[in-house]
This record gives sequence, structure tokens and C-alpha cells, in this order.
Amino acid sequence: MNTTTRRRALGGTACALAFATVLTACGNEDDTKKSAAKGARATPAQAVDDPLVAGFDGGLYILDGTTLKLGGTIDLPGFNRLNPAGDKDHVVVSTDSGFRVLDATGKRLTDITYKGSEPGHVVRHAGKTVLFTDGTGEVNVFDPADLAGGEKPEGRTYTSAKAHHGVAIELKNGQLLSTLGDKEKRTGVLVLDKDNKEIARNEKCPGVHGEAAAQGEAIGIGCEDGILVHKDGEFTKIDAPDDYGRIGNQAGSEKSPVLLGDYKTDAEAELERPTRISLVDTEKKKLRLVDLGTSYSFRSLARGPEGEALVLGTDGKLHVIDPDTGKVEKRIDAVGEWREPLDWQQPRPTLFVRDHTAYVSEPGEKALHAIDLDSGKKITSVKLPKGTNELSGVVAGH
Repeated sequence: MNTTTRRRALGGTACALAFATVLTACGNEDDTKKSAAKGARATPAQAVDDPLVAGFDGGLYILDGTTLKLGGTIDLPGFNRLNPAGDKDHVVVSTDSGFRVLDATGKRLTDITYKGSEPGHVVRHAGKTVLFTDGTGEVNVFDPADLAGGEKPEGRTYTSAKAHHGVAIELKNGQLLSTLGDKEKRTGVLVLDKDNKEIARNEKCPGVHGEAAAQGEAIGIGCEDGILVHKDGEFTKIDAPDDYGRIGNQAGSEKSPVLLGDYKTDAEAELERPTRISLVDTEKKKLRLVDLGTSYSFRSLARGPEGEALVLGTDGKLHVIDPDTGKVEKRIDAVGEWREPLDWQQPRPTLFVRDHTAYVSEPGEKALHAIDLDSGKKITSVKLPKGTNELSGVVAGH
């Protein structure tokens, strides 16, 4: 195992920061006057407030989080995935060559990159952001506040024994949970101390995939036969009611001990379109299944401001579920009816939630909608030049 722990790097100089904002700010005074006389003074780019980022075939749209006005477009070929970086300005973009950091507020791709094939999960927890590169098994942990300096943050790194499609999360106490597996199979999770020394492991989680954090720092790891929960230094396996009961994608909330997850039972399906979701109570160690009467996709799960479980169904409605009872409290009209495509990289309606607002894309209509979760009413909608795929945004300060 290749392990390294380094101290956080300092940001750039004041002049460098100013340069990123106004090109002439640190120039020679005489030169500035000459430029002004010629009408050549540089002007700062208009920042985008509380930006959202939507991916399309060939690039990224950056939108104002309140008005949904299109603030900028960035050309970026290939299939690009999007995740909040964890601060008020940045989004992490998974590209063909690795993770890249987008300054969404400033509408520009930065020079901050984490190179490696098959960049995968991006996890935010306890003030740290963790990147897992599937093609190398490398884990990178950094403080998202350090992105503000414009330079690549220095932080913790760890390399899995074998490359695999995995995920990792750093706890408040500095321990790191990271998945175990190889390209053929995945079996469980190990726990590392602050010096990357293994202190525990559990290999009773076949097909391990995905994670989420619940109230009290209960971490759920999805398995093909239920879910593995880590809390207070102990692992607990909560079995699915079916021999094959796969929970792969989850959404957690600090306001609830219950994790929202998908639930699939057909191991042979080319694409299973489930209608049931899982609710895992990490305190009572119980798993409840709720049939929504409609299917959904892996981009359909989110949590509301009070811990509500939110699922965007193929019936076009946003299902709001009480995580404690499993009762569907309301169904909000969001988009038209849709069907999940066979290819997971193909566009489909996507849900992103921030504060009391649910943002829902509608690729077939080239539309994006903002919905108030309290009233269930659409705040605004916008038509974009192209239909979008991934949808994300900044999160800190909300």
C-alpha cells in the first residue's frame, strides 16, 4: 500500500488571488494608466450566484441558483460526472482523465486536478471531501476550504491493495473507511487510523457499492444482501428480506437516523427498474421497504431540509416520504413521465436538492425546474440550448 499524509498547503499570494479576479490589479501603475487610456482595461467576469452546474453532451452549463439564468457555458467533451466540492464556489468534475475542480462561481475550470483513470465517487463528510479513483484504487482526502487559494490542496492519500469500483469516507475522528475488492468482486470495508494503519475490517458485504451518512455518524455501505452500518467503531449487518436484495445508491441526512436507499432483487436483469425503495433505521437496525408504485433511477434519490426522503419517480412526480413511517406524505408534479434508459450514461431526469429547493432536470424538453419543497410549487423553469444529463451545484453556506 502506498500511503502518504501531508500538511495542508497554503493558498497563493494576495497578488495571485487578485490576478484571478482582475487582470490589472497587480500590474505596474503606469501600465494600468496606459491601458485605461487605450480602453483596454480588463474587467472581472460576472460571478454566478449560488451556481448550479448541468452537464450536456460536449460541456457544462453554469446557472444562477435562484433565477436559473444561464450564466456561462464551458466546453468539455466526453462523459462528465458532477459533484459538490463542499464549499460555496466549487464543483468536482469527473472526466476521462481524472477529477477536475470547477470554479462554478467564476465560471472556469481551475488547474486543480487529480489524475487517474475511471474517477468515481466523491464523498463529503465532516468537513472533508474524499475522491476515489476506480482505475487506480487511489483515495484523496482534502479540506474543500483549501480550494479557495487556487492551488491543489495537500491532504491525505491512500491506495487500495487492488483497484476496484469503490468509495471512501473520512470520519470526524480522522479514521478512514474504504472499500475492499478488485475488478472481479467487492467484499467489504476496512477502517484505517490517521496514519493509514488498518484497525478493523468487515467482509460480509458482497458487491459493496455506495455509502451515506446518517444522524450520529452512522455510515451505511450498500451490499447485494442488505446494508453494512458502521457506527461508534462497530459494524452491524442489516440483512435484506430477499436472498438477493441489493442496496447500491443511498442518501443520508444529519437530521435523521434513517438512510434512504434503492432496492433491487433481480441479479440477472440487464436493467432492473425497481418500484420499492429501502429505509434503513441505523438506530433500531431495521430495514423497511416501501413500494412507490413507480420506478426510479440512481439519480432519483435525495434528502430534504428536515431529513425527508425524496424520490423522483418515472411517473414524473417527486415523492416526499416520512423516513420514520415510510408514509408517502405528498407527490409533487415535477416533470413529464419518463423511462430509464438501458445505458446508465444516457440522460434521464435528475434530482439535486439544496436547502428547501429541489432542482429537477427534464432532458427531453431541454428544461430545468426549481421546486419549493415546502409549498410543492414550481418556483421557476428554464429552457436550455441542449438537454442535460448530470446536475449538481455548490453547497456550503446553505
